[in-house]
Amino acid sequence: MILENKLNITDQAELAREEEKISKTCAKKMFETGYLNTLEPGTFETLRKIHKYLFEGIYEFAGNLRKVNIAKGNFRFTPLTYLEEAVKNIEKMPQSTYEQIIEKYVEMNIAHPFREGNGRSTRIWLDLILKKELNLVVDWSKVDKTDYLLAMERSPIKDTEIKELLKQSLTDKIDNREIYMKGIDNSYLYEGYLSFKTDEL
Repeated sequence: MILENKLNITDQAELAREEEKISKTCAKKMFETGYLNTLEPGTFETLRKIHKYLFEGIYEFAGNLRKVNIAKGNFRFTPLTYLEEAVKNIEKMPQSTYEQIIEKYVEMNIAHPFREGNGRSTRIWLDLILKKELNLVVDWSKVDKTDYLLAMERSPIKDTEIKELLKQSLTDKIDNREIYMKGIDNSYLYEGYLSFKTDEL
């Protein structure tokens, strides 16, 4: 199923290419203009604004909670019935230690609040929290993509693996644009062609 988009693209591969190009351009602009520094780390409103900035040129739903139930493999993300309450509860989670920050990140991944683009948005959101609380960010170029996917799949049951994986990739180069962009550069290996099932309402 091709997502309805503002570009009127009907080919999945073409849409993926355009989405990647546009979201990278917007991510770079967010960084270079200082827009990210105006956002409050750890809030859902900040995640919503990041998502809208990245994808408003492509999708009408940019920055809005999804209106479909989605699943990946045998795992169902938070059902619509509980989604709004879930993101409010996640926002209230503590974020003063590394462990707390990753637990919050894992919970937001389980919520998967948007129809598309959750991975890219939440990685930027995660780095903002790490930057504020610990003066660190993740160097995503050092994160093995297969290990990351497997660790994230298992994280709803046990988050030890993803905590250890990301801890090994932390850096204090918090103002390095190239390191920041790696979370976007690798996005299609993380999420772009994974199979999502939806229940359209």
